[in-house]
Amino acid sequence: MLAFLMLVVTVSAPLIYATMAGYASERSGVINIGLEGKMLFACFLCAAISPRMGAIPGLLAAIIGATVLSIIHWVLTQKFRMDSIISGMAINLFAAGSSSFLKFQFTTGQIMRDDQKIPLNIFYIAALLAPLALYWVANRTRFGVRLRSSGSDPDRTRMAGINPERVRFLSLLLTGLGCGIAGALLASETNQFSDNMTAGRGFIALAALILGGWRPIQSGLACLAFGAATAVQIKMTGQTVGGIEIPSEAWKSLPYLVTIIALSGFVGKSKAPSGLGKL
Repeated sequence: MLAFLMLVVTVSAPLIYATMAGYASERSGVINIGLEGKMLFACFLCAAISPRMGAIPGLLAAIIGATVLSIIHWVLTQKFRMDSIISGMAINLFAAGSSSFLKFQFTTGQIMRDDQKIPLNIFYIAALLAPLALYWVANRTRFGVRLRSSGSDPDRTRMAGINPERVRFLSLLLTGLGCGIAGALLASETNQFSDNMTAGRGFIALAALILGGWRPIQSGLACLAFGAATAVQIKMTGQTVGGIEIPSEAWKSLPYLVTIIALSGFVGKSKAPSGLGKL
């Protein structure tokens, strides 16, 4: 049981970081379906830089790369008034295409050694504490109040003398931080980069955010639930149930099936920030 719980934490940690990144963005009013692309680009940068320069430069590169994409998302949606869904999809496509192209020049044949990885146990513990920390920031600090106000009613926020664009810019910097750490964590766990290695985790993170009602602690618990489904998939692949051998493809689909079932039951019941998507 202890080994299973440790596996749940291991597979949930990147989801928690990505979900908290999504919380920072969407609670400020910016729809962000580009979490997948930011994580993937961070994975590539970490896998490309760490073998050459070490763990810390690799982590910084991942965070900077994800943050740059977050800033681009802010510029497109807040300055040029582009639809947030289109901007997010563009970021996902850019990350998938550019990382697939550049991997042949920078990551082919490279395997990250243990001394080139970020300290995994520290980041696992930090992932469990991240929802609590973000809850405190959102409810006990001036920035947190402004963050929630910008996502609830940007017009009234302006009337109070607060610029929602500035608040959203800072929130998207936090999004870049969370996605960068998530990507670096995935790269360190797998030792190398491969195409589409995030495997939909960014979208699962959004599902966890919705299931948690755009609240950090509840969303973190949803990540652990999805992590448990993934852990079951890992443990049960190749095993028989009642003497029947279930194809590995069926087990691999379990986390995504759980996501679909959960969303089908909770979408419409979970209340999004009233200013989400509003300028």
